[in-house]
Amino acid sequence: MRVFTILGPSQSGKSTLAAALAALEGTAGKRQDVAQVAALQPFRFMNEDWAAIDIAGGPENLAQAGPALAASDAAVLVVPADAEAAVLSAPYLRLIEEAGIPAFLFINRMDVAPHRVARIVESLQTYCRHNLVLRQVPMREHGEVVGAVDLISERAWKYNEGRPSALVKIPGDMVGREQEARGEMLEALADFDDHLMEELIEDHQVLTAEVYDVATKVLQHNDLVPVLLGSASHCNGVQRLMKSLRHEVPSVGVTLERLSRDSKQGNDVVAVGCLANLVKHLGKTVTVRAMDGDMGNGAAVGGAALGSLTGVAAGSNGGGIASGDLGQAVKSDHLNMGYAYMRDGSATLPEWAQPHPSTFRRMVTPVRERDDARLSVALEKMGEIDPALVVEHHAQTGHAVLNAQGPLHMRRILSVLKQGFGVDVEEVRVPPELRETITQSVEIHHRHRKQSGGAGQFADIKIELKPQPRGWGFKFEEQIKGGAVPKNYIPSVEAGAKDALAEGLNGHPVDDLCVILKDGKHHSVDSSDFAFRTAGKNAVREALKEAGPVLLQPIMRVHIHVPTVFTGGLVPVVSGMKGQILGFENNPDAAGWDVFETLLPMAVQDELCSSLASVTRGTGWFSTDFDHYQEAKRADFADA
Repeated sequence: MRVFTILGPSQSGKSTLAAALAALEGTAGKRQDVAQVAALQPFRFMNEDWAAIDIAGGPENLAQAGPALAASDAAVLVVPADAEAAVLSAPYLRLIEEAGIPAFLFINRMDVAPHRVARIVESLQTYCRHNLVLRQVPMREHGEVVGAVDLISERAWKYNEGRPSALVKIPGDMVGREQEARGEMLEALADFDDHLMEELIEDHQVLTAEVYDVATKVLQHNDLVPVLLGSASHCNGVQRLMKSLRHEVPSVGVTLERLSRDSKQGNDVVAVGCLANLVKHLGKTVTVRAMDGDMGNGAAVGGAALGSLTGVAAGSNGGGIASGDLGQAVKSDHLNMGYAYMRDGSATLPEWAQPHPSTFRRMVTPVRERDDARLSVALEKMGEIDPALVVEHHAQTGHAVLNAQGPLHMRRILSVLKQGFGVDVEEVRVPPELRETITQSVEIHHRHRKQSGGAGQFADIKIELKPQPRGWGFKFEEQIKGGAVPKNYIPSVEAGAKDALAEGLNGHPVDDLCVILKDGKHHSVDSSDFAFRTAGKNAVREALKEAGPVLLQPIMRVHIHVPTVFTGGLVPVVSGMKGQILGFENNPDAAGWDVFETLLPMAVQDELCSSLASVTRGTGWFSTDFDHYQEAKRADFADA
């Protein structure tokens, strides 16, 4: 079996193309939807088994694409025939290049294309370091695309609605344009083949079979990206694409070599977990691809025995899978999506296959208190099938904090919690992790005395609170002379001060200050560790009221990855969020992309998610790291 992943923006026609490819010979297996974000379509073509992994469009579903590409022999990027929509394909072109996987680009809906093919390809080339090379040119009648000329075979095919295309003679008015386009294609291929280059220089006739061989070699080496044309909804150009896949896509051995090199596991990888789902009455199911050798029930994979393994190929009867085949494993809890498996262990897939940082955050609590334990179990299971879901716990409340790719991803998570696990939750924005500090020094004399029969409590201390520079944290000093406070009680005063600073006047931890123990008194009978700890706590609390307390808000260093065309639009967005722009520069590893660096308050992180999606048409994403705390006003968090 050979496997390819179909990618592309929303509404580009990916699922329609997958269905059309599978229906070419009427031997399609059952399409299997996976967790609402992908689908698996097995089929046969010319007596060979194939499988298409169809990844749902939209940037929030891109996290599913990495593991799928890692297990695939090739990728098919479906793009709309609209030059102005080229930027929507930028994230997919970038991922394909980072993966180093052979890829075809299929310009869909050519029957309603508002722009010429040359302009569409030129717009897409902005976001691809590899050369995009046309393998077909459209035939037009009265301005409408009615077929295509294949530049390798130099044959013209006229589209027939719902039927295979008909071989026709190249129209006379197209001969010159076809020859020019073919020459450009041959020159692009010759850059990677010396013999073809010599033939072109010497003006020899190039044989079609030789061009096919060079095209196959160039694709498998990932030297350039061939561009094909068609309309999946009318089955136009679909068979030409499938024949190109059959002739040029490498076998699983080449895929294993690429994956082993990228994951630095040598040639020990035997399987890849590429899809995962939670199925009622079955539990977790993981779609794996056998990369090196056959696999069956009970086989050693990932350091444990497989449970039940069923092949997904059209007509498969179960009982294991052959090398290169896809299978669905159940009762194999040690397997997860996004991992390469050896016989005795596992390794995470390369960095390019990992999801973008999940920066859309919500704190969730169960509607019914009795569901608290069920919520924890449900989130753990969901994390096993969704690599983009990151679960944390809020430091102050202890509630679960869900980190998702965006609002649609979050909505899907909450839907699965309710429908799949029967857990209703309430979601709220994550409150910013505020801190408090002081702005002026103050001295306090505090005496703790309590007598209730028997030994009493006595501690007398004099302390000073002093502000510290930002980021210096808490510091404790003592200036006791003459044993006014015995040394064994001094740590108790420090512990009491820390108790008081755990929650300041506004309910937030207090930071960046120094507590100095300057003097005190003790009693030989009534003094104790507890008494001095209590005195230290109460003294600090009193001092905080007079030390000019202020709120501190966390400031994050944010790296925004965005197509260059949208960079300018980020300036007013960041300024409106009270951010500090640090600058931007071209991304040297991604054509047509910039990295925009800024400092932003943590409180606006959710706002940045929605604004970035709007400004960049869903193509941008960002990562955050804590940078520092700075003084803020309470009004800044009225809506947080």
